[in-house]
Amino acid sequence: MAELTSELTKGLLEQIASFERELKAVEVGTVEEVGDGIARVAGLDHIRASELVQFENGVMGMVFNLEADNVGVIIMGDYTEIREGDEVRGTDRVISVPVGEGLVGRVVDALGRPIDGKGPIRSAEYLPVEQMAPGVIDRRNVDRPLQTGIRAIDAMFAIGRGQRELIIGDRQTGKTAIALDAIINQKDENVISIYVAIGQKRAQVARVVATLEEHGAMDSTIVVVASASDPAALQYIAPYSGTAMGEYFMAKGGDALIVYDDLSKHAWAYRQVSLLMRRPPGREAYPGDVFYLHSRLLERSAQMSTERGGGSLTALPIIETLLGDVSAYVPTNVISITDGQIFLETDLFYAGVRPAINTGISVSRVGGDAQRPILRKIAGRLKLDMAQFRSLAAFAQFGSDLDKGTQQQLDRGMRLQELLKQPQYQPTPLGDQVALLVAGTRGKLDHVPVAQVKDWEERFLIFFHTNQPDFEQIVVAADYKLTDEIDKVLVETIDAFNETWARTTEPAAAQA
Repeated sequence: MAELTSELTKGLLEQIASFERELKAVEVGTVEEVGDGIARVAGLDHIRASELVQFENGVMGMVFNLEADNVGVIIMGDYTEIREGDEVRGTDRVISVPVGEGLVGRVVDALGRPIDGKGPIRSAEYLPVEQMAPGVIDRRNVDRPLQTGIRAIDAMFAIGRGQRELIIGDRQTGKTAIALDAIINQKDENVISIYVAIGQKRAQVARVVATLEEHGAMDSTIVVVASASDPAALQYIAPYSGTAMGEYFMAKGGDALIVYDDLSKHAWAYRQVSLLMRRPPGREAYPGDVFYLHSRLLERSAQMSTERGGGSLTALPIIETLLGDVSAYVPTNVISITDGQIFLETDLFYAGVRPAINTGISVSRVGGDAQRPILRKIAGRLKLDMAQFRSLAAFAQFGSDLDKGTQQQLDRGMRLQELLKQPQYQPTPLGDQVALLVAGTRGKLDHVPVAQVKDWEERFLIFFHTNQPDFEQIVVAADYKLTDEIDKVLVETIDAFNETWARTTEPAAAQA
């Protein structure tokens, strides 16, 4: 026992003798003014923009303004306990968030801290929330499709991996529903999804998480939350944090999809902190760099070149309009940055056309390159036909004397409109989309009453899956091209079903 004690004593003495105290200089400042979620701090002469600082009570802040005699700090937490005269220490770390596989399936705040009660996040890597967008040489053409499972979008406004497609419309028109459908459709596509909730109620975010879990999509999704009750600073940082998480997978050669819900509230949060910091206001009280706010965010979404791993980050930003005004300040800014927009119309939504996509204003500036060849071949004229149908339908309300060609176009348009309607959270596989679009665009539905189109669709898909169980594999084997063999199979299957459909509906028609 004495020998053991002697060895322990000897070891301790050796450690004490070899101990060297490490001196680290830490810049300390003093709070001069605090209130409304911001603080002015003097004494931090060597601090950097966007650097994290820590207040005396442990609350973190981010350097936002660099001025001659003080720095403006936006506080990322409860500022009510911070007082004038409190010490503020620099951390020598630009604001960054954890990234990696450990975040997948988790709900985190804007700083990457878990808020789902599932314990700490295992992540050994951090990335700055603000990074330079990839350069022109590092990118390549967007030519790989990102299937959303939404017929109207995949057929008319196809989205490619690395594209930025804006979802825009008034409140309660189904913007979030489209984004969630796209996320749900990625669960088997080897795509990591990031959903960034900005300024939403926590109850609404909880419903989104529950929906993703119910449909099995949460296992491949990261949810970043800066709710309405969080400080404006966190709402401002949240989309950049989510983008950094997506860039990690893009840099590894993978594919990621990020949804910003929504950038209108993000612009409001930025306007709030900017006005509190006394930055000069411009149009609608937004600061002059509000365009740069979103351009430096959305430009980080890209399809990387083969030399850079070939990964992609696809962005679906959401913007809320007021009374359908797409010419307002923030909507026009984001429209000019993105590669197209899907405009959701209130009148269509209340008329039961869901998703309520206005085919006249909506566009995808990349979709043709990224669309599956089989869909491009079948639905090539669909967008134009649907836009013409909407115009004719509005015109036909004012008169009843229509020529035969116009009436025929209206009748087919009504059936196509029914075919493009789709229940929420039920993405349609590519094979089913192809079969339904062939039936609609080639007049195979012209004999079906408009009110019975959905019933026809439901029964046809059962018949189609029974008779052509391997159709999806056949399309993949044909490199997603519409071959003569595939075309023949589709037409024969539709005609065969229409014969059975005619026999089952004749008795009902006779009774009526």
